[in-house]
Amino acid sequence: MAANTFGELFRVTTFGESHGKAIGGIIDGCPAGIELDLDKVQEELNRRKPGQSAIVTQRKEPDTVEFQSGLFEGKTTGTPIGFAIYNTNQKSKDYSHIKDSYRPSHADYVYDKKYGFRDYRGGGRSSARETASRVVAGGIAKQMLSDIKINAFVSQVGDIVLHKHYSELDFSKIDSNPVRCPDAETAQAMEEYIKSIKKQGDTIGGVITGVAQNVPVGLGEPVFDKLHAKLGAAMLSINAVKGFEYGSGFAGVRMKGSEHNDAFNSDGTTKSNRSGGIQGGITNGMDIYFNVAFKPVATVLQSYETIDKEGNPVTTQGKGRHDPCVVPRAVPIVEAMLALVLADYTLLARTNKL
Repeated sequence: MAANTFGELFRVTTFGESHGKAIGGIIDGCPAGIELDLDKVQEELNRRKPGQSAIVTQRKEPDTVEFQSGLFEGKTTGTPIGFAIYNTNQKSKDYSHIKDSYRPSHADYVYDKKYGFRDYRGGGRSSARETASRVVAGGIAKQMLSDIKINAFVSQVGDIVLHKHYSELDFSKIDSNPVRCPDAETAQAMEEYIKSIKKQGDTIGGVITGVAQNVPVGLGEPVFDKLHAKLGAAMLSINAVKGFEYGSGFAGVRMKGSEHNDAFNSDGTTKSNRSGGIQGGITNGMDIYFNVAFKPVATVLQSYETIDKEGNPVTTQGKGRHDPCVVPRAVPIVEAMLALVLADYTLLARTNKL
């Protein structure tokens, strides 16, 4: 299996399966001498881990990261940073009923056809558990990018939408509720809705908004390595993501060019920032903001029809521990992938300076 590495200069390679001994990764290209607060990295993992509230999967994993290399006396050495997160609460028997059949909207069928073999325990390598390794790498990238402020929050669950611009929100309140929506009233409605969906044995999707502030001018390239293209690829690599838009996004098609254009201020900033902080594939110094759409989790705890390996129709039922809505736990994943893209492009920008 190829393509387990993300990034060009700041690179992270992940390994492991949902029900294997451990997951983890190797971060290569991180500069030497960066002072790291490993407690903050663990805090990022704690935001993603299962079992943290009544509206997420109840798999009980401590998700404690153990660093194996690349650090000395609290600083990066410039050598590969190796780390592992050991699995402790696997319940592989929960998946024995799908050993010979394919779950709808999962990677089961395509995985089997592509590789001729699959680990049916929780999806194996295709499980969203792999994203814990990304969160570790993103936590380190955030500390490398100490001047850039990176935040993400839940802005929609089903039809419940947060109708406030991100500039009106207090990001310090993102983690004040289990939904990770920084508006208390909207968060309460979202939480109650997710609980009602869970009682039905069903799932629901949502949207996460990401914001990067204090981004310098000049990150990105004008042709194939546009920053927004890499950002889109990063977000679309996250499990269950079905859509990505930045700046005005799809809403921009309803506007005339005279309305949509970002008029300049005398200092080079813009009056509207409908470009989402990126123009011509290069950052312009304004805030980067974007939306990431997540589909409903494919495993529903209801009876459903599918096919077995021979193509015969079968009826089965979802079992095990699953998120009724993935977006609350996906917030730190979105932040991590944003940090990884910006860390990589920051290093690439240094190589372009003569």
